[in-house]
Amino acid sequence: MVLDGILILILAACVVTDLKSRKIYNLVTFPGILLAFILHGLIDGIGGFGDAALGFAVGGGILLIPYLLGGMGAGDVKLLALVGAFKGMTFVLLTSVYMALIGGVIALVLLLLRKRVREMLKRILFSMLLLRYGVKISPAPDNDTVTSTYPYGVAIAGGSVLSLWLKGWGIV
Repeated sequence: MVLDGILILILAACVVTDLKSRKIYNLVTFPGILLAFILHGLIDGIGGFGDAALGFAVGGGILLIPYLLGGMGAGDVKLLALVGAFKGMTFVLLTSVYMALIGGVIALVLLLLRKRVREMLKRILFSMLLLRYGVKISPAPDNDTVTSTYPYGVAIAGGSVLSLWLKGWGIV
């Protein structure tokens, strides 16, 4: 229960900084990871330390490839690794599913709120309508309009809190 409270506090701090400055600071994640290892080692001995290490590795590994491809920040990778260090491998795997779903919803909402994306969707629908009558036009706009980032730490925190909440209800 104490670990859950500490994790929620760290996640809240990371969400605030991610929303404000699009950064998840090492000043928060590194001490959090260290604290997770220390607490697990003190509570469960070497076995707890090993569980924290496995959760850390799996959590970091989940977002490592998106990070290496340039689609994710290093702070996001460290934050999910931190979640794994606090809660273990099974929890971080479940969290990653919820995180992906929440991240997808956030991305879809942000895309639909953009004026250029709405214009592009209208153009695609218009070109499909014209194609039915034999007229071909390119549905793609002349410039690339969909390159943007958003604070994925929100999705990581949301997936973690949802996992904690569902675990408390005995659903997972």
